[in-house]
Amino acid sequence: MQVLSISACCTIPSSPTTNVSKCLSRRDLFFNGVSSAYSHSSSSQRIDDCGSNNLVNDEIRSNFPFSTRRALIRSLGFCSCYYFSTYFPVFALGDPSVTIEEVTPSVSPSGPLLPAEERVVQLFEKNTYSVVNIFDVTLRPQLNITGVVEVPEGNGSGVVWDGQGHIVTNYHVIGNSLSKNPSPGDVVARINVLASDGVQKSFEGRLIGVDRAKDLAVLKVEAAADLLKPINVGPSSSLKVGQQCLAIGNPFGFDHTLTVGVISGLNRDIFSQTGVTIGGGIQTDAAINPGNSGGPLLDSKGNLIGINTAIFTQTGTSAGVGFAIPSSTLLKIIPQLIQLGKVVRAGLNIEIAPDLVASQLNVRNGALVLQVPVNSIAAKAGLRSTTRGFAGKIILGDIIAAVDNKPVRSKADLVRVLDDYNIGDEVILKIVRDSETLEVPLKLEETNS
Repeated sequence: MQVLSISACCTIPSSPTTNVSKCLSRRDLFFNGVSSAYSHSSSSQRIDDCGSNNLVNDEIRSNFPFSTRRALIRSLGFCSCYYFSTYFPVFALGDPSVTIEEVTPSVSPSGPLLPAEERVVQLFEKNTYSVVNIFDVTLRPQLNITGVVEVPEGNGSGVVWDGQGHIVTNYHVIGNSLSKNPSPGDVVARINVLASDGVQKSFEGRLIGVDRAKDLAVLKVEAAADLLKPINVGPSSSLKVGQQCLAIGNPFGFDHTLTVGVISGLNRDIFSQTGVTIGGGIQTDAAINPGNSGGPLLDSKGNLIGINTAIFTQTGTSAGVGFAIPSSTLLKIIPQLIQLGKVVRAGLNIEIAPDLVASQLNVRNGALVLQVPVNSIAAKAGLRSTTRGFAGKIILGDIIAAVDNKPVRSKADLVRVLDDYNIGDEVILKIVRDSETLEVPLKLEETNS
């Protein structure tokens, strides 16, 4: 084998008129020359073995930006490590002395579920067919480039109320469709009903009735009787803080999702997305997220005790504080919506000042009467409205402080108290008039919501 000696030759001008040829070995080129390239001084001259001056080093220095051979070696090492770590995968050595069977652990049998787990599973399997998925017809789900279905706001849940196909949900779930003022019988939603074979079947949801004041709506689907599984309604009046509850819904479009928690509060004021305050709400720590709205809140026996409506959050997701409209309210509202398409309530048929206006008029406690219609029952009973006197001075009307000894601190309190009465019931109003406290008997009359 012939060994080739590699060298480098360059012609370096020693003066404007003469040229000097210098042959550099590999060591001279990569080490000696490089290390000496920056070691000389501009004022000193050195004659090398060939008799040339430091111009050789100047030529090397202009092509190799390394001050020492150590810097050169360090730079080459860094570059090689970066190149190999970036462009070459890491190959594991493995252990060929073992077999796949030897390193595969045995799987222990799961065994039967615990009694508490078995009960929750049974409750879910029993009630999941009573929960439907509701899509606002004006907001279509879209498939993005990653293959994930983007579910827009306005989609939510609902429950099968009876065998005739009535579906109960929240007003705000179909609020976008309702903003277009549909007529009863118009299609306002698409409703997916889960069949016994696990397949969801889609139906048109036709409008039956709505109650914005309670954030409730009733739709109807034309589905076969064997597909409809009405939910069992339980009492909410006997609930206790601390008892277990379950929520089923379609959060973020994930259909028929179960969350478990406890009832963490009762008689809460729910600030609904419709902009109204709903009294008597159930508070729970069961995770409720967008898409759960309209779904059922169940007790430990699987009975419906509320409709999940709102969450208290600063991020838009569950923070452990959710609210549901109690079943006692549902039993009053839903039958009226099915029969009449609206809710007829008992009331005073007088105009009450909004809380902000009452506060500006220095009314801090009670419901201020703004106007009493002429010849109304309230006018005949002697209630006084707020008027404007001499020089424009405002003369306050009666302030309702209680109804049948139930305290009234605001307009919302008055509405909540009157919800417990029916048309024709007689109540005793405790009113404050000119620093006097009076009792006025009054018969409730029909008022349209």
